[in-house]
Amino acid sequence: MTLTKADLIEAVSLTGCTKKESEQRVEVLLEIIKKSLENGEDVLVSGFGKFCVRNKKERKGRNPATGADLLLSRRRVITFRCSSVLRDRMNGKA
Repeated sequence: MTLTKADLIEAVSLTGCTKKESEQRVEVLLEIIKKSLENGEDVLVSGFGKFCVRNKKERKGRNPATGADLLLSRRRVITFRCSSVLRDRMNGKA
């Protein structure tokens, strides 16, 4: 099962605030993360992980359907690296 934004809002509302307040809080948090990543800043959430912006160089690629060669343009991608605390919890070592 996938955790959705609606699930997050529901979980935040269980802390004693209204659904509307929960939705606003989740939206503000996600907007802060998005803005930071857009500006090329990494986002570190202690005990959870780190979102990093990486620059990819222009490179050769291939269309898997046709086999035609093509040139992939430069771009920025987001990577995620989970913390050792989270990794240990997932593997039952906590």
